Amino acid sequence: MQPKELTRAEEQVMQYLWVLGKAYLKDIVEKFPEPRPAYTTVSTVIRVLVKKEFIGYTSRGKVNEYRPLISKNDYLKRRLKPIISNYFSGSRPEFASFFANEQLNLFELEEIRELIEEKIKKLKSKKK
Repeated sequence: MQPKELTRAEEQVMQYLWVLGKAYLKDIVEKFPEPRPAYTTVSTVIRVLVKKEFIGYTSRGKVNEYRPLISKNDYLKRRLKPIISNYFSGSRPEFASFFANEQLNLFELEEIRELIEEKIKKLKSKKK
């Protein structure tokens, strides 16, 4: 069973791997901004992620090709669940309202409204 959270270093590696889809160690290291961490450092983080079952791999000769075993979306849902539970009494509408009231400008609110209206249309068409 996967742990609920990743360390900052583990999450950074996962962010790059989610973008890449599949990658070798060198590909992941190249995604880091300069100054890049040592290969051995990234390799250690990857080994931990494999052990935690966040990353799988296929051996290709002497190197491994890594791939995420959990989607970014699934990980994000799992990370948000305790935040919504602890800070918003488990209410997703309260969570959304917090950002609507405190953090978003008019353009962002209109963009979210369009996304919500599209989702509502899709859900309604499934009911028919």
